[in-house]
Amino acid sequence: MVRWAFKVAGNAPSISVARLMAILFALALLSASIGAQPRPLTPLDASGRITFFVDEGGSESGFRSPDRELATWAVKAWERAIDGKLRFEAANRDSALVHVLWVPADGNEFGEMRRLVVNGRPGAAVFIRPDVSALGPELSRLAREDPLVRETIVYMTCLHEIGHAIGLVHTANYRDIMFFFGYGGDIPNYFLRYRKQLQSRGDIATVPGLSETDIAAVRKLYVR
Repeated sequence: MVRWAFKVAGNAPSISVARLMAILFALALLSASIGAQPRPLTPLDASGRITFFVDEGGSESGFRSPDRELATWAVKAWERAIDGKLRFEAANRDSALVHVLWVPADGNEFGEMRRLVVNGRPGAAVFIRPDVSALGPELSRLAREDPLVRETIVYMTCLHEIGHAIGLVHTANYRDIMFFFGYGGDIPNYFLRYRKQLQSRGDIATVPGLSETDIAAVRKLYVR
């Protein structure tokens, strides 16, 4: 289990019984394929072809329909990082190696990645918590004042957790998308420096948010 987290104040939002049961059922299915200890992070597919599925989330998670586009842009950013040698292809839930799922905030995490097995092959479940209002007063305020801050946070969280899914580990380099917040630093500015590169939401599709170190790490795994 790999998490991108730091402690924040506040309570998690309420969730409908039906949605909670759906999430618990999905977690139960995943847990059957997840060992007690996380597996070593390795390439999901030595050929570089990775199928992915982006779920629809419930409103209680803070999910918005355009968030599915943010997740897809994050996938494609990793693909472009090594000139297509890592290839992502959309697939249905049953066959996809990477599942992107939207879940309610729990008070201290942006997202999380868990290993699983898909039809006998290694895969990953990526859990994204898009309720920015639950990530502390400063990030909440910034997102209210500027909608692109909220989009930035959700996109970068997707980018980080998908990085884990394809085999990357945390770094201590503040410039990296794989930076671990446990090392400290100015967390709001971590997101704002990316936000400053955007003129509109559509720019997220072309401004990758990856450092040279991130790119070198994924090339090491997938370029032979």
